[in-house]
Amino acid sequence: MSEQKRQQRPGGGGFGHGAALMMAGQKAKNFKGTLWRLLAYLKPLRLQLSAVLLASILSTIFTIVGPKLTGNAITKIFEGSFAKLKGIPGAAIDFHGIGEILLLIAGLYVLSSLFTYIQQYLMATVAQKTVYALRQEVNEKLKKLPLKYYDGHPHGETLSRVTNDIDLIGTTLQQSVAQFITSFVTIVGIIIMMLTISPLLTLIAIASLSMSVFFMRPILKRSQKHFANQQRTLGELNGHIEETYTGHQIVKAFGREKKTIERFDEVNEKLYHAGRIAQFISGIIMPLMFFVSNFGYVMICVFGGILVTQRAISIGDIHAFISYSRQFSQPVTQTANIANIIQATIAAAERVFELLDEEEEVAETATSALSRAKGAVTFDHVAFGYGDEPLIEEMNIDVKPGQTVAIVGPTGAGKTTLINLLMRFYDVRSGSIKIDGIDIRELSRENLRATFGMVLQDTWLFKGTIKENIAYGKDGATDAEIFAAAKAACADHFIRTLPDGYDTVINEVASNISQGQKQLLTIARAILADPPIMILDEATSNVDTRTELLIQQGMNRLMEGRTSFVIAHRLSTIRNADLILVMDQGKVVEKGTHHELLVANGFYADLYNSQFLNKTAV
Repeated sequence: MSEQKRQQRPGGGGFGHGAALMMAGQKAKNFKGTLWRLLAYLKPLRLQLSAVLLASILSTIFTIVGPKLTGNAITKIFEGSFAKLKGIPGAAIDFHGIGEILLLIAGLYVLSSLFTYIQQYLMATVAQKTVYALRQEVNEKLKKLPLKYYDGHPHGETLSRVTNDIDLIGTTLQQSVAQFITSFVTIVGIIIMMLTISPLLTLIAIASLSMSVFFMRPILKRSQKHFANQQRTLGELNGHIEETYTGHQIVKAFGREKKTIERFDEVNEKLYHAGRIAQFISGIIMPLMFFVSNFGYVMICVFGGILVTQRAISIGDIHAFISYSRQFSQPVTQTANIANIIQATIAAAERVFELLDEEEEVAETATSALSRAKGAVTFDHVAFGYGDEPLIEEMNIDVKPGQTVAIVGPTGAGKTTLINLLMRFYDVRSGSIKIDGIDIRELSRENLRATFGMVLQDTWLFKGTIKENIAYGKDGATDAEIFAAAKAACADHFIRTLPDGYDTVINEVASNISQGQKQLLTIARAILADPPIMILDEATSNVDTRTELLIQQGMNRLMEGRTSFVIAHRLSTIRNADLILVMDQGKVVEKGTHHELLVANGFYADLYNSQFLNKTAV
């Protein structure tokens, strides 16, 4: 991609670890379709899910039967006490029968707890296996996405989909789904038990439930858009934080701390108001449910008392029914809360599926293979553009094995684009690029990219030891090979001066070594890889003169016997290049050796003289 394109690239967004409801990015556009697609991931786990359902049903049944048996015990106590008060001969409280009932109740509760444990254990397994499969699929997808996807999407947004959204799916499956099953079975079971006691009181309880649903629906509907607004604002805040802390040195260097804090406060304030409204509307559900539940409870007590006086039901049954009516509101309330969580989860799943549905790189059509390329590279009438506007037209280049080709030109000329095409990060629109006479589209991307080594201006090192970072260039590299590569890159001396030598751990941002030392390590890594073709984005502009000399020596060793493409910024460093390509606005406007181009007194000569004059002026 060109320098202009790189500058237009969106900034990265961060990702945070908030509450479950705060992980979805937006309201699902296709709720049913996304739900069915998510459920498809559970199909291979049908047996475990069936066991979860069975365990939930048994656990709930054992719990639901408890109040009915308790009512029977109360009835025995009441009947025995009432008979004694009336002076009935031989009347007594059946403590033996009551004891048996209490033992049965205790056994049922123990079994209920056991099946609840089984349910939770199995559901945790189902959730983690599902999330594992989803993560694997996303990881495979990320490997297949073209570079233009990463250029067009903030890094933090992609990370949020891979981490936060998938985590929310796992949490919902593990907790909310099991809870939903239990709540549903509890509602059905309680209704059945209440019907066996009194259809009239059951009708009152169901009427209160209908009132709850009537009041909840508009609240849930309104809460959706406010949660969506909350999540958009959360993403904006995370993006600002990620950018600020990634570039904190730049922020400090330009004295932008105050502006950055002001921006944080502004977005944080928006998140506060969005979250407050969303949580407030969602929070109305609980008190509303309690009000409706208590209203139904009062009505049941009144009518239940009347029925007891009329001896239509026993006092133990009315006690059991009141217990059921109190329990009845809890699963309904849980179901209402789960509805909000499921909405957020489906929105999260939709974001993950959007990533999975992204257009992949053009399918591999490998009909050839390179074992060890000689290094001949040909651009044959190549045309390319990032959008509708063409950037490169009719480019023709012929590079012989072992040649050093320098690519120069102003910012936005297309230098990096040429390299991206060569590495097949982007495919040409027309024409062809060939290596040793083989069209690169006939090679697998893995085979093609194994032919190249890269040393870029922006160094990349991962958290690990220096030895591990150098060994990244070759699988199974021995210590002797690593040390030899470091010596060839002029990095061995500074490495051995470090306290732990080659075992020195580079931190996450590689700030515990200098920029020049980073570059020497990347050169050592490339030397160890030993590729037939090298791509070098000159990286000596931000280092001192002595380090520049070391880097240049390392790069010279790296280029020995290899075809090399050098993106040059300091024209004085490419005087000995075999071929210099001068690019402007996506076209090769001049090509030749340094001497030939100076004699031609054209575009290259102007660039070279401007740098020379600027140095002289300084």
